[in-house]
Amino acid sequence: MAVVVLDRLRDLFNSMRAQSISRYRFSYQRGPLTFDVMFLIDETPYALLFGAQGHNLSFEFQVQHGFRVVHPQLDKADYATLCSLLGLKWDPNNSFSPGGFLADFNSHIPATAVPSQKAEPHHVAQVRRNVEEAHKRFFCGWRDNKVRGEHVTTQNLKKTRELMGPKTADTCHQKNISSCWTDIPGGAVAVTYP
Repeated sequence: MAVVVLDRLRDLFNSMRAQSISRYRFSYQRGPLTFDVMFLIDETPYALLFGAQGHNLSFEFQVQHGFRVVHPQLDKADYATLCSLLGLKWDPNNSFSPGGFLADFNSHIPATAVPSQKAEPHHVAQVRRNVEEAHKRFFCGWRDNKVRGEHVTTQNLKKTRELMGPKTADTCHQKNISSCWTDIPGGAVAVTYP
């Protein structure tokens, strides 16, 4: 499939916007797998993240204007792992593709966002692991680098952007503030914005 239109995202998007929710988390069941799914509308293009619960598999798709995913693809390793976890065998008469996966997913997208299911940074970190100190995924506060005579690092801004969104990362860059993270769940604090 060259383009998959996820038209059911439109209702979820509208519900999120009406409630000022920029990052939302819900579950999707496909065969024996349950996925944590996150829809991030504070990024351009929007992002749709999938993490297979209990397995080392995560991937994401960019969602363009009109809720379109253009040329949905997975890298070979993720595709092979997904097929294996779903118990799929090669069948020329019934092929499996990322586009087909998304087409099925479309019919399972919730229409309404529930405020208690906002995607927090530690949820996003379970899927986006290619960030500075990936094992530290719980937000624990802000550090004002001006007080210390230091500068926020590029890696910290990248982690902030990936886990908290571009608006927060831009504010951190402008104000020279670093996000702080811990690997201890009990050390986490409620997310505030700088």
